[in-house]
Amino acid sequence: MELTIEIKEYIDKSVLCWVATVSPDGIPNVSPKEIFNYYGTDKIIVANIASPQTVKNIKQNENVCVSFIDILVQKGFQVKGKARIIKKTDSEFSEMENLLTQMTGGNFPFATITEITPERVKPIIAPKYILYPETTEREQVQNAKKAYGF
Repeated sequence: MELTIEIKEYIDKSVLCWVATVSPDGIPNVSPKEIFNYYGTDKIIVANIASPQTVKNIKQNENVCVSFIDILVQKGFQVKGKARIIKKTDSEFSEMENLLTQMTGGNFPFATITEITPERVKPIIAPKYILYPETTEREQVQNAKKAYGF
């Protein structure tokens, strides 16, 4: 499944994403990730900086869910798909590492990368847009700035 321009724009605008995995015992784990991006037309990549549980779970169960939103507009996407752990010995690691290192400035070393291949995508939208359809993104941003003290 190809990532649309809109999905890529929301990845660019999002400060964090949340990756959900499941342990072999069926225990869910959701972990915030700061360093993530899209790779090519159909992959999301995440630097594994302090992610031992996420990596461990993916090695046992490749099914993941990634969510990201623009916190001011309060819209984004939920992406469900298959993940795999990319190691330094994998051919694509270097190119992915360069893309993610640009975001970290080299301040956060990582030995592996989670690569996610999307299978299903659905929009995330704040309830206000649904309950009050006349709500504009501009109004939502103003309300969010006020609520968050910006």
